[in-house]
Amino acid sequence: MQDSEDQGAIRDVIADWLSANRSGDTEAVLDLMTDDAAFMVSGQPSMTKAVFSAASAARVEQGLTFEGASDIKEIRVEGTMAYSLSHLTVTTGTRAGTIDRRSFHTLTVFRKVDGRWRIARDANVLARA
Repeated sequence: MQDSEDQGAIRDVIADWLSANRSGDTEAVLDLMTDDAAFMVSGQPSMTKAVFSAASAARVEQGLTFEGASDIKEIRVEGTMAYSLSHLTVTTGTRAGTIDRRSFHTLTVFRKVDGRWRIARDANVLARA
């Protein structure tokens, strides 16, 4: 697959990630991650796939909503590893209204596993929008 095709596939992963989170489809979200995925947020310990799964399930169970938009600034592909730099805006809330809106820059590392791009690492710098 050429870099432009890989970049398109990575854009699809990002779009699928946002869509699955929006619909509360935790299984689809987890399928977009490597088994050893880690999410880094300032001031908190890294979140593993298992911790992310539990947090996502709790969010869905509590009826919290998610809306996200990603402005992808750059995607680089090197063999079976790639990264993206983007600006993400996330709004969480209840069906009755917004609870929190954040905007942040994110660095996401992807790894190609079994022919599919998946999220392996994610680091972001949160700020209130």
